[in-house]
Amino acid sequence: MKIPSLAQLKKELSYLNEKELIDLVTDLSKFSRDNKSYLFFKLNEKDNPTLYLEMVQEELELDFQTARGDHSYYAKKSAQKLRRKMNKLLKLSKVKTDQIEVLLFFCEKLKEYGFLRHRNQVLDNIYQMQLGKAVKLISGLHEDLQFDYEGRIDDLTG
Repeated sequence: MKIPSLAQLKKELSYLNEKELIDLVTDLSKFSRDNKSYLFFKLNEKDNPTLYLEMVQEELELDFQTARGDHSYYAKKSAQKLRRKMNKLLKLSKVKTDQIEVLLFFCEKLKEYGFLRHRNQVLDNIYQMQLGKAVKLISGLHEDLQFDYEGRIDDLTG
């Protein structure tokens, strides 16, 4: 089975009426939790632009509270699990500042909950990679916004 290109799909969608589009989007949201989350954030983005950030931070905070960081092995496994979840959540927003905020939040929580005290190479790499992603995203922003994030980056690197 050959999957059509995005342009072909757009062309076919343009022929549908409003009710058919609503039914199609509803069916699509039933396929996965990610589709449903993406649709929810897109529909509510205009009314509450910080909704995505608040919900992601709240979800990650709860996961950090339940994560085991008492032993190096468990801290590593928990951090990997949290990173996978964070990366999945990052795909739901195309807003660079929101992505930066989530990445910095993740790094701050790794430090706060003591995951880095184990001196585990994997944990250090996870931390450095996420911090590097944040720095790369920040470098693409306007100079004023870059300056706003410099203090947080300095706190995390120092």
